[in-house]
Amino acid sequence: MSRHLTSRVVIATHNGGKLREMRELLAPFGIEAVSAGELGLPVPAETGHMFAENAGLKAHAAAKATGLPALADDSGLCVAALDGAPGLFSADWAMGGDFRAAMERVERELQKRGAVTPEQRRAYFVSALVIAWPDGHEELFEGRVHGRAVWPPRGDRGFGYDPMFLPDGHERTFGEMAADEKHGIDWTAGRDGALSHRARAFVELAAACLRRG
Repeated sequence: MSRHLTSRVVIATHNGGKLREMRELLAPFGIEAVSAGELGLPVPAETGHMFAENAGLKAHAAAKATGLPALADDSGLCVAALDGAPGLFSADWAMGGDFRAAMERVERELQKRGAVTPEQRRAYFVSALVIAWPDGHEELFEGRVHGRAVWPPRGDRGFGYDPMFLPDGHERTFGEMAADEKHGIDWTAGRDGALSHRARAFVELAAACLRRG
């Protein structure tokens, strides 16, 4: 049976963009969020072989360190022509947090493989969200959004690979979308009423673990 978050949660991230999005998503539920970075917690080694495993490692480490429920996201861009890369290593491709360089690397690899048409540049974002409690209980929720990689990158909103990802059915990249548009949440429509990978996972999390005020 799912547990409900009631007051305060640690967002197990040192990524400012990810923290901003998680706070935006939590805002309607009256949940106070503090980040692992703000608390000075160390970054745990992400040794998992799946997004869900790495999210769990981060959430459990923060919950154990603080005695509070902790929410972690592990996410990435998976490009079909690159055999799913950068995937689990999406952050690693951005050495020193330089996602412009990471996007340039994606484009170089696509060019090497002759992936130049829209059909050859299919990609998806995936997000795994884990809430962990200090006693070891956890909840896992996952979301994906499909689209394609575009070049050159477009927009200076969002973060990470957002400027080069064009979701299916849209004319603007995630980097060109305001936060509400990128989340795309219609609370009356469930999972189908969300756009981004993180929002799709969060809608399921909210249905299981949160109550709207």
